[in-house]
Amino acid sequence: MEPRFRTAAESAVHACAKFVDLSVLRLSAPYVPLRTSMLLKSGQLGTDVGSGEVCYIAPYAQKQYYSPRKPGSSTGALRGPQWFERMKTDHGKEIIAGAKKIAGGG
Repeated sequence: MEPRFRTAAESAVHACAKFVDLSVLRLSAPYVPLRTSMLLKSGQLGTDVGSGEVCYIAPYAQKQYYSPRKPGSSTGALRGPQWFERMKTDHGKEIIAGAKKIAGGG
């Protein structure tokens, strides 16, 4: 919907979705496996910020995400599979608190 036709509630929801998407991308970055940084960039390129869906579009993203290996590599101790779930455990409350603040509820 075109921004000038949004109601205040729709604008708040869009602002919250945008905040959550950007926060997920930013806070997940240290957890994403990193060799050439293309997997990390594929999250930025594959995500329509504000849509409420973060998508890593690299052809090998799913394989990396569900890999049975343990987190940690020479590029960072946090990097490895299930990066969103691990980031959410560490920063989920922070993201929710920020979204509530934007929505005017806290």
